[in-house]
Amino acid sequence: MHTIDPKKRPDSDVVTDDRSSKVEHDVVDTVTAEPAVPLPTALGDSALQSQTLESVAGAVNYHEWLTDLALPFLGDHPMELGSGLGDYAQRWLAAGIPEFTVTEVDPSRLGVLSRRFADEPRVHVEPIDILNPPAAEYSSLVAFNVLEHIPDDVGALRAAHTVVRPGGAVVMFVPAFEFAMSKFDRAVGHVRRYTVSSMTTTMQAAGLTVEQAKYVNIPGLAAWFVGMRLLRMTPGEGRLLATWDSQVVPRARRWEDKHRAPFGQSVFAVGRVPR
Repeated sequence: MHTIDPKKRPDSDVVTDDRSSKVEHDVVDTVTAEPAVPLPTALGDSALQSQTLESVAGAVNYHEWLTDLALPFLGDHPMELGSGLGDYAQRWLAAGIPEFTVTEVDPSRLGVLSRRFADEPRVHVEPIDILNPPAAEYSSLVAFNVLEHIPDDVGALRAAHTVVRPGGAVVMFVPAFEFAMSKFDRAVGHVRRYTVSSMTTTMQAAGLTVEQAKYVNIPGLAAWFVGMRLLRMTPGEGRLLATWDSQVVPRARRWEDKHRAPFGQSVFAVGRVPR
């Protein structure tokens, strides 16, 4: 089994921003070529996934809320599963995380991550199959809107016993409630949505000790159900997103900071690898 040293950054992951598209393609191939274990194919429309990540990047208050939820549990060197375009990693680094490993199975997004963090010595870029992970001792495993893409979610969480040091956190943020499953969910590769109960059960089945599990973003559930399920919209930037982020999100965050939400658009859960 190939072992990744969390302190070592492979030279093949470093790309400069001034390379041509031809060189970019070559670098992506180099990063992902012939890993010790062949990487799985990401479920869903990869282009739509990346387009959506780009279009909602302007939701500053929303992303700050989620960043702050996870930050206390990450430790000194987290590994993020499915880092996308690297927006959350960038925020956690700005908040003071001293070292960070980002991962992707999608070649195009892996290339984006390599270029984005090429000049950031605190960041390591890794292709990884979470169902056949290399041995490591990260301080935590964090994944935002990733676990719902993985058919064997218990197996993915069980990998924490291999990649996270004993006592480390497993931090998951996933979409909530099957009744909100939309055409868009299926298009981007979601195989399920969760409840607090099902997320707790999944973590326990993976041998993790559940520290907390709660709903997040009460108004977002209704908005998602109407917009995505009934009207079949696609998340995107614009006046509606800007208004939602500036007016609704801060109010929802203040209320949920003081009260336990009875439901929400998402589930936030923290488990621990037993000591």
